[in-house]
Amino acid sequence: MSGMLVFSDGLTKYDFGIDHPMAPGRVTNTISLADQLGVLDRLTIVPPPAIDLARLETVHTPEYIAAVQRCTPDPKYGLGTSDNPIFPGMHEVSGLVAMASVEAARRVWHGEAKRASNISGGLHHAMPDRTSGFCVYNDIGVAIRWLLENGCERVGYVDVDVHHGDGVQAIFYDDPRVMTISLHETPAYLFPGTGFPHETGGKGAEGTSVNVALPPGTDDAGWLRAFHAVVPQALRAFQPNVLVTQHGCDSHHHDPLADLELSLDGQRASYLALADLADELCEGRWVSTGGGGYAVLHVVPLAWTHLLGIVSGHPVPPETLVPEAWRARMGEGAPSRMTDGAEVDYVDFEDGFNPESRLDQAILATRQAVFPELGLDPGS
Repeated sequence: MSGMLVFSDGLTKYDFGIDHPMAPGRVTNTISLADQLGVLDRLTIVPPPAIDLARLETVHTPEYIAAVQRCTPDPKYGLGTSDNPIFPGMHEVSGLVAMASVEAARRVWHGEAKRASNISGGLHHAMPDRTSGFCVYNDIGVAIRWLLENGCERVGYVDVDVHHGDGVQAIFYDDPRVMTISLHETPAYLFPGTGFPHETGGKGAEGTSVNVALPPGTDDAGWLRAFHAVVPQALRAFQPNVLVTQHGCDSHHHDPLADLELSLDGQRASYLALADLADELCEGRWVSTGGGGYAVLHVVPLAWTHLLGIVSGHPVPPETLVPEAWRARMGEGAPSRMTDGAEVDYVDFEDGFNPESRLDQAILATRQAVFPELGLDPGS
């Protein structure tokens, strides 16, 4: 059974304008690169279904959806700000992105694919009643809600974007059937200002919101140390039926909007780790999306092509050369290899805690906040 990609050209129309960081070329350039490397040949590609307003209303208020459809500035709903300017067809493309993530979830849940991806998705900041952080409709929330309504008892969600997955957390904060895990730069420094370790879930859902707030400057070794100190243990305690993941690649050291220092190689290692956890805990059921990422030449297309390669079951080797035709199309400065040449080794947290390390302090804060709720020893 091959991996699946939900895609159509309509998904590339998410466009806030030429001067906005959320450049539509992120998706187009990824698809082009994945095609030229033969990754798309190893994926079953299906289009998203038509927009279902009732499906959007399982997460978003009818009043907010109507405001998006009007496509005029409305401060009440966050529409028309510098972060979230109005653009023609905003409802149509945002709704299509949401339906693409629902389709990926449906295909996986019905056993038509073990792994399915919507790289145009991952719009994790959108709230039920307002747009936020470049995100209009919360496609992840809509997809998870579909899973819950169709018999899935427990959904595990892991967000590796540099920004906290606040919208998804907010939607399911009081729902014990959904565990949201987010690794992000500390909200003390970065939008959206949420995602502290003490945010562990609402009443009746204690321990199902897990937040790892990483210090600025965290590199591959530190990020992977944090990931492996928290994510596998939390998911194993929760035992999800499906794993849903968001792969914003703005944690890269080239990204202009944040301050983590990951490489393509470190990001690729995180994708492989999540694929392994889906295999271990969910019988392989894995739904993945894109997300943030604003280094649109050197990072986004390469990172998401690596993701799609892993979804296909045939990871792209890091040393792979970037096709000359793609480089010529992208122009001067286009990367030549699918790697930053970085080592992705890390020291396991269980091998020793350094009390003077801000990273280890962050890891321990998360473990102390949430592990007891999951019946786990936070350790030291």
